[in-house]
Amino acid sequence: MKRRNFVKTSLLTGTLTSILPQLSMAEPTGYLQKKAAPEFYELRVYTLKNEAQQKLVEDYFRTAAIPALNKLGSRNIGVFTEQQPEGQTKLYAVIPFNSVESFMQVTDKLAQDAVYLKAGAAYLNAPASVPAYDRIESSFMKAFANMPRIELPEKKSRMFELRRYESHSEMAGKKKIEMFNDAGEIAIFKRVGLTPVFFGETLIGEMRPNLTYMLTFDDMAEHDQNWKQFGSDPEWKRISGMPEYADNKIVSRITRTFLVPTAFSQI
Repeated sequence: MKRRNFVKTSLLTGTLTSILPQLSMAEPTGYLQKKAAPEFYELRVYTLKNEAQQKLVEDYFRTAAIPALNKLGSRNIGVFTEQQPEGQTKLYAVIPFNSVESFMQVTDKLAQDAVYLKAGAAYLNAPASVPAYDRIESSFMKAFANMPRIELPEKKSRMFELRRYESHSEMAGKKKIEMFNDAGEIAIFKRVGLTPVFFGETLIGEMRPNLTYMLTFDDMAEHDQNWKQFGSDPEWKRISGMPEYADNKIVSRITRTFLVPTAFSQI
């Protein structure tokens, strides 16, 4: 496996080791008996220089990574390209994990999987002169309490919207998560057709503090119609009108990316 991947994984694993006790103590006693334990997500964004790299990374996920990760318990892995890329598309991958421990162990387990190593050899052993990709941006997220698992949409032609909400402080970021969980914003989303796939609080990654979530639509016309319906929803107007949930107090920047799934994506 490439040195840069090993170094990056080692650094991330070290950081997760330091926060693991906090994560295990984060929920009140009896929480797991009342609600499903939240998943964790790795969101990878591959920057690619050309179609050859895109094919190599896609082949790696299709023939090596997804089958191997499925065997290790990571289900519903999504792989997407940009709907309207500026130049060569980036490739987005969403990889769920049942626990922090399963994420921490995955690199070592993959390194011992002979089938995975053979199937992914072209990607894993790509030379410096012809690399498999330019760079990987990676973030690690914890699913929201009120949507602790990925919810798979109906299998048909569709588009996805990936949205990131950045906040100016950790407390402001927690307030926006509270707005989704406790104030009922997730329930409004589902009622008006803003069909969510996952919600995640970014524990490690760029542009923190932030939360990231994914929605799905049949097409852009449905996207526009359902967002419009959300904006005029009386319950949403009531919640968003509360002073503690004012956007200018808890959200400093919103980034959105429109994606389409690859033929082999499990989402």
